[in-house]
Amino acid sequence: MKPLTITSAGKWLLYAGVLLILFSACQKEINQLSRQQEQVSAARTNTEGHLQQTKTFSSEVAQKWLELQVRMLRLPPGPNIYGRNGHRYFVYSGIALYESVVGGMPGYQSLSGQLKDMPAMPATEPGKSYYWPASANAALAFLSRNFFTNAPADQRAAIDSLENALNQQYQSDPGVNPGEFDRSVILGKTVAQRIFDWSKTDGSATVYPPYVPPVGPGLWAPTPPNFPQADGPYWGLNRPMVVGGLDGTWPPPPPTYSTDPSSVYYAMVKEVYDISQTLTPEQTAAALFYRDIPGFVSGTHYIYMFHQILRDENPQLDFYALAQAKYAICYYESFRGCWTTKYTYNVERPIRYIREVLNHPTWSPLFNTPGHPDYPSGHSTNAGLFAVVFTSLFGPNYSFTLHTYDNLGMAPQHYNSFYEMADAIGKARVYAGIHYTVSCVEGTKQGKKIAENILNIVKFKKDE
Repeated sequence: MKPLTITSAGKWLLYAGVLLILFSACQKEINQLSRQQEQVSAARTNTEGHLQQTKTFSSEVAQKWLELQVRMLRLPPGPNIYGRNGHRYFVYSGIALYESVVGGMPGYQSLSGQLKDMPAMPATEPGKSYYWPASANAALAFLSRNFFTNAPADQRAAIDSLENALNQQYQSDPGVNPGEFDRSVILGKTVAQRIFDWSKTDGSATVYPPYVPPVGPGLWAPTPPNFPQADGPYWGLNRPMVVGGLDGTWPPPPPTYSTDPSSVYYAMVKEVYDISQTLTPEQTAAALFYRDIPGFVSGTHYIYMFHQILRDENPQLDFYALAQAKYAICYYESFRGCWTTKYTYNVERPIRYIREVLNHPTWSPLFNTPGHPDYPSGHSTNAGLFAVVFTSLFGPNYSFTLHTYDNLGMAPQHYNSFYEMADAIGKARVYAGIHYTVSCVEGTKQGKKIAENILNIVKFKKDE
């Protein structure tokens, strides 16, 4: 009997069968491993939540907190209690907002190490999820509560009410578990505590001797009829936020004082008087729109402008946090730069020269002159930097209408770009009779340069 032999075709069939058996076994193991991984993933999700980025959330939390802060800055006794600290509250809140949610913004980084003396921020736990609105809510509630300590009882109660309402909303979200929520709140509070401690060392609480303005022809002095004392004479001495932020932003010297009718100085002041005699209703309305009392204290008007535009745009939380941090840092430095310049040049306001040199003893501007030197214009400096920051965010042809004082029955102001707005604000200060044209033009330039400097220095993205 011949031995059994396997043909070539048979061999291949045998090999195929063996391979099929091995493949089936391997596939079974793979399926089992996959099911095990799914079970682990599900268990992890149940305890740690879903990994979500900041951009997946609306900016509702940021909008509501700024709305509350704006109300507190506007309503009595806000302007009288907070003064220029209202600017600081907005600035540090903006930085804390950004730091409380940047952990959910891939490609972006903390500002610690870039801003002067800013402490290190707490790190997120690797692989664990965060509910970023809860983190932002905790941070903004903490700072509002610690900044607005002199607020009336009803306003302080509003802080607690808003924080609790938002927390209840977040905790009722079926996608949020207690561990994730608690972790987010702790992160936000820790960020806020460190930012608050940092804010207390910026020099704003330093007690300086009473300011004694220099005396001489053309130098600033309190003006009639209310003769306000010097406002913020030492503000420029506060700690810089961005080293190098003011480099190259110093405006040129103002025209040299002279009573000669052929001089540049004389013409500069006479222009203010001449304009005051031919004001149109539209010019008067524009001037009064930026009077800001009653309403906001000087630059805090720009906080409302920020609030309105971001509310109208209603971006996601990541964009809002980035926008407020960028603007807040520029805003802080603009006051340092402008107020340092003001109290260096100490240029008088138009009213005294018009009354005493131009011999119009009963002349007055549309409203009382603010209590600080003329050159450069603070409103114009703020407007210039606002134009740069917001153009970088929304483009050069952004059309908008400001409704800051609808509550007072004032007509809204419409602009076709942020640069058009900055130019119009400068002109409005001249229409009011409280600034010279050169003060507004150079103030706008100073604000633009400050914003451009800072946006070039501070790196929000890791690869910038």
